[in-house]
Amino acid sequence: MLNMPPRATSLLIAIIAFVIIAGAWIFEYYGYAPCELCLLQRWPYYIGIPVALVVAAWNPAWIRGALWVMAIWWLGSAIFGAYHSGVEWGWWQGPVTCSGGDVNFGDGLPDLNKMAVRCNEAALRILGLSLAGWNAVVSLVLSLLALRGARR
Repeated sequence: MLNMPPRATSLLIAIIAFVIIAGAWIFEYYGYAPCELCLLQRWPYYIGIPVALVVAAWNPAWIRGALWVMAIWWLGSAIFGAYHSGVEWGWWQGPVTCSGGDVNFGDGLPDLNKMAVRCNEAALRILGLSLAGWNAVVSLVLSLLALRGARR
């Protein structure tokens, strides 16, 4: 697997990313409502999967450059996942809008039909890591995979 051509690497990134985002949707379906930061962490997947598929399907001459961009993209996702995980562990303060604290009613009353999910409380931990922590790990693996494909 370490000697995969760049096109196969891009396809593998798309498959892994799809499995991860599908897992997030399944957890949500079974009652683990996402917080604001969780929803933001999904955007790298929503954008990264189609990009990886396009790169894998077209096999452009600039595939190594695209893999470098994907490596940076997934590294950013890993950093954001680590940030959210740190908020859940209480290592630093998260956004006031979803971590408690003073409520600002300057924008009107909050939507009371929505279930309030706090960003600083992990809804679920698997092997000691929250889903945000696992997102950081998987995103780092995807970044390293893209980097490996770009350097091949």
